[in-house]
Amino acid sequence: MNTNDILTEIIVRDYQPDDYPSIMELWELTGLGGKKRGDDKAVIEKSIALGGRLMVAVHKGSRLVGTSWMTFDGRRIHLHHLGVLPEFQRNGVGRLLSIRSLEHARNENVQIKLEVHRENRGAVALYKQLGFHYLGDYDVYIIRSFAE
Repeated sequence: MNTNDILTEIIVRDYQPDDYPSIMELWELTGLGGKKRGDDKAVIEKSIALGGRLMVAVHKGSRLVGTSWMTFDGRRIHLHHLGVLPEFQRNGVGRLLSIRSLEHARNENVQIKLEVHRENRGAVALYKQLGFHYLGDYDVYIIRSFAE
């Protein structure tokens, strides 16, 4: 099946609570997240309530094949967990989700920022094509839990 055929069968829509198991499966398969990273249903829904958005790409109306999770800090949208199931990668689904995410930021009239692993050359190339610019010489640090 070619890219155009797949894209005609993809619908991008907002997250629904019933999507959660499929999202966790996708994030685990793609290494984007999961419970070990603090991603759970309550966190997703809290981020949406605080002004964020989680869009999903659904193939043929039923199979969740991609996600784009945007959180909002009051100043800019942070784009993360933009991922596509391996068998649907390189067919335009990630580009479609990226474009819809940019449209959302444009409609909100706020900056949009993302982090991408420098070795993920395909994603880096896509983001550059879409107008993202390298921010600079920043290292990223995180505390995932204060319980340890």
